[in-house]
Amino acid sequence: MGDEQYMRRAIELAKRGCGWVNPNPLVGAVVVKGGRIIGEGYHARCGQAHAERRALTDCAASPVGATLYVTLEPCCHEGRTPPCTEAMLASGIARVVIGSRDPNPLVAGKGVEALRAQGVEVVQDVERGACDEVNRSFFHFIQHRTPYVVMKYAMTMDGKIATASGLSRWITGEAARLQVHQDRLRHSAIMVGVGTVLADDPLLTCRIEGGRNPLRVVCDTHLRTPETAAVVATSGDVPTVIATAVADADRHRPYRAAGCGVMVVPRDGDHIDLAALMRALGEREVDSLLLEGGGTLNWSALRSGVVHRVQAYVAPKIFGGRAMTPVGGAGVAEPGAAVRLGPPAISRLGDDLLLDSEVLACSPES
Repeated sequence: MGDEQYMRRAIELAKRGCGWVNPNPLVGAVVVKGGRIIGEGYHARCGQAHAERRALTDCAASPVGATLYVTLEPCCHEGRTPPCTEAMLASGIARVVIGSRDPNPLVAGKGVEALRAQGVEVVQDVERGACDEVNRSFFHFIQHRTPYVVMKYAMTMDGKIATASGLSRWITGEAARLQVHQDRLRHSAIMVGVGTVLADDPLLTCRIEGGRNPLRVVCDTHLRTPETAAVVATSGDVPTVIATAVADADRHRPYRAAGCGVMVVPRDGDHIDLAALMRALGEREVDSLLLEGGGTLNWSALRSGVVHRVQAYVAPKIFGGRAMTPVGGAGVAEPGAAVRLGPPAISRLGDDLLLDSEVLACSPES
């Protein structure tokens, strides 16, 4: 096996921490000596040992003179855990192969320098594209301190997210719905508008055995969320925040009593300022957010420039009629003002398709 194969194994390990390490990065590490793997590790929980330390602890033989493969540049600063470079130098590792470069100003090349200064051979950028992809949310968050936002919706082939009567369960099949729950596990938060709460009364939980529920965020400018709504009734068990422009503490009281947090956000026209909300969530270390809103919130989010990726699940069905579409609002006046997306990655999930595109221009007015 060569460097690329060992790094791909490290990537597989890194993904095992998905949903549990936020706002830290997903990292995997492999120790190789004499052509065989003698130790493996990954970052399993925020605040617990990093991948490099776990791999060195796992070694079945002495790591002196071995090569350590790691998906992200090792940290060299004291954070929630001690610097990984110290453990690597103490272990006698002779060579380190790195996938991604860490944009965190506390690391950003310093980890490589610390290793090279002590005579360790360092090779960078092995399988960098695949390693970068694993930590797309982390890279955005560490540089901007706002969540990486993925707008997700399911629609029919004629572009409808509900029938003319407003029913939407279920557009897609089981495989697509399972993928959504895996994405809920992966992201720190899930966000909807009050319209979705009123229409569907969703739970917005992760229905994966042993999984973790994301923070639920309800955008509710005028504070219309019913006190009997599922997200309010279960807020004692699942972290929930209502983001509103209503500053009246008396109006907040029943929600707080139920266990909800209430976040007062300034207005932007007729809705809350979504950019301000993202900054506030970033202060709470929400590094990634899955937007599962209706057409109104989706349009507002796109216009606000807070959406970074769009995931469209497309079912081979046609509803017809004047049913709802994924993105509402006023829309753009001419084709040239469209929100531009990158070429989609296309996945087959049962009978459904997932189109996954990066937003190239977050705001139609940019």
